[in-house]
Amino acid sequence: MSVRILALVGSLRAGSTNRQLAEAAVKHAPEGAEVVLFEGLGEIPFYNEDIDVEGSVPAAAAKLREAAQTSDAFLFFSPEYNGTIPAVLKNAIDWLSRPFGAGAFGGKPVAVVGTAYGQFGGVWAQDETRKSVGIAGGKVLEEVKLSIPGSLVRFAETHPADDAEVAAQLAEVVAQLHSTAGEVAAA
Repeated sequence: MSVRILALVGSLRAGSTNRQLAEAAVKHAPEGAEVVLFEGLGEIPFYNEDIDVEGSVPAAAAKLREAAQTSDAFLFFSPEYNGTIPAVLKNAIDWLSRPFGAGAFGGKPVAVVGTAYGQFGGVWAQDETRKSVGIAGGKVLEEVKLSIPGSLVRFAETHPADDAEVAAQLAEVVAQLHSTAGEVAAA
């Protein structure tokens, strides 16, 4: 079964190691899994029910919802900002959780991974992301975790796609999303 996995990156910085990690996931996705890196999270206005009106949803938010609706699973890449989830990821989750009861997550599998400069690799932010997306309706794969510490040092001269250990770990994360999405579709 072919599975489309939407990748959302919580860092907007051009040289983001989490973006590089997402690029590595795209490159090393196993056969049958297509990882699509969403572009444009920074263009989406903060969620506000006053602007989330059928027929006039901001174009950037509508683009995100459309990409999510056509996906079978989600892969979040979260850095850690002040010990928690980046605002851009939380905003994406808020937009995708609406309309209430009919959000885009709809029980689809979700995994959260990431890298951060600190010694724990952003685990607090990743845990907060799992919590938020689970409440928003995603089927969070709690056992699927990948937190890579020391990002600025580890990836200073090597892109994550060229780090054999990281590439293998990402391929395993994507394979688990692929497998779970197949199970969800068959149920």
